Amino acid sequence: MAVTPYRWTKLGRPFVPQSIQDRPWLAEFAQAPASLLMDDRLRMYFSCRPKPDERGQYTSLSAYVDLALDDPMRLIGLAEQPILALGERGCFDEFGTYPVSVARDGDRLRAYYAGWTRCESVPFDTAIGMAFSDDGGRTFQKAGPGPVLAASLNEPFVLSGPKIRRFGDRWVLFYIAGRVWKMHVGRAEPVYKIRMATSDDGVHWVRQDRDLIESRVEPDEAQASPDVIEANGHFHMFFCYRHSTDFRSGPRGYRIGYAWSDDLLHWTRDDARAGLDVSASGWDDDMVAYPHVFQLGGATYMAYLGNGVGREGFGLARLEGSL
Repeated sequence: MAVTPYRWTKLGRPFVPQSIQDRPWLAEFAQAPASLLMDDRLRMYFSCRPKPDERGQYTSLSAYVDLALDDPMRLIGLAEQPILALGERGCFDEFGTYPVSVARDGDRLRAYYAGWTRCESVPFDTAIGMAFSDDGGRTFQKAGPGPVLAASLNEPFVLSGPKIRRFGDRWVLFYIAGRVWKMHVGRAEPVYKIRMATSDDGVHWVRQDRDLIESRVEPDEAQASPDVIEANGHFHMFFCYRHSTDFRSGPRGYRIGYAWSDDLLHWTRDDARAGLDVSASGWDDDMVAYPHVFQLGGATYMAYLGNGVGREGFGLARLEGSL
């Protein structure tokens, strides 16, 4: 493996939700971008929010934008409606679907998403659901009212951040699992770590039951958005991490990390190689987070979030060279 950092050229934001006036359910945020390459376009799924209710509470919905294959900064389409309905009363996804990851499965598309529910002693809890699309990814129907991956003995809460991949003949799901809720200045803050599960059918999962990425900035470092791509004989993971408290702005907020592996189980962390950091000024001068790496037209791109964890859209960067 080379030891020099990857070099990314930031291209800007292909989508800013505040520019859309005719979809009140898409008022702000374009979080956790995840791509699906189609014959005539690049579809980028993300999660958005309408304005908060009278109590200041948000719901989260999932949608997509379509980008041009010859210029992924050019917007050519936008979802007419959310791709997933919220869950019924009491279900794990009653208040949100965020984030979502989509993969092809024969003639169908399957999506894995985190469903949100509100709690009393802590703000929320999440579990991972599954859905299918038979209309080219415009809408998805849930496999059932419950999750396919939820709390367990060693993963007691906040299962989220699903990234579905197919390596060989197995489905591989990278996700995060909560470790502790830390009280800080009267607020409960979640700490979560990166995990992995495998499946033959995409429904029944074998959890590896171990953290994949060692902590660096502190033992209670929170890690999110584990995005894995295979290139040049290795597996490359880009993810984001933050401190456990005082992370909503400033140097303790989200930054993008990197690790590599030969077997998906054992990872060598080397954040200095990630190559994409905050800008000197502008929409991503305080935070970079939730990376998603994909290949298009012989080039490698990263979609990512900036300040406010995607409140004003997501950005694209192009890799100079190869992974």
